[in-house]
Amino acid sequence: MSKRTILLAGLILAAAMARLVPHPPNLTPIGAMALFGGACLADRRLAFLLPLAAMLLSDVVLGLTTYGMWMLVTIQPVVYGCIVAYSAIGRWITNRRSAWQVGGGALAGAVFFFVVTNFAVWVGGHPGTHSTTSLVQTYVDGIPFFRYTIIGDLAYSAVLFGGLALLERRLTWMRERTAAVPA
Repeated sequence: MSKRTILLAGLILAAAMARLVPHPPNLTPIGAMALFGGACLADRRLAFLLPLAAMLLSDVVLGLTTYGMWMLVTIQPVVYGCIVAYSAIGRWITNRRSAWQVGGGALAGAVFFFVVTNFAVWVGGHPGTHSTTSLVQTYVDGIPFFRYTIIGDLAYSAVLFGGLALLERRLTWMRERTAAVPA
């Protein structure tokens, strides 16, 4: 494993551990971490598996009972699927890591996360509550969380991708880029 890959893995793990710091709901680096992993890790397997492993590690540290059993069974598998989607978006921007592409990828991931996780909350609701009205209400109730997701994804993407750009400018060995296999 190259020094570059080890450093990138460290950045991803550090981002995942930032979940442990008190924060507003959904204002976390998780989406940005997966986007970054997908875009910057040349090894396709690592690009998908490392963000998932970092998320799992932070879930274990937080304690699996923190979320409650309903959340673990219903929502966390969906969240992990969204992490895979963020990594896939990252693979798409691998060779186009401009501020616009990264910002667009972060916004696309946040929208996908909002739509999918709120739908999962609605599906996992109590039997008999599945109506169009309750679905709309689920999305309306999720808007404050969506705002934090967007802020977190954009801010942490700026930190991760901007930090990498600075490292690539300063450290010659960070500039080595292995051609990534398109997603």
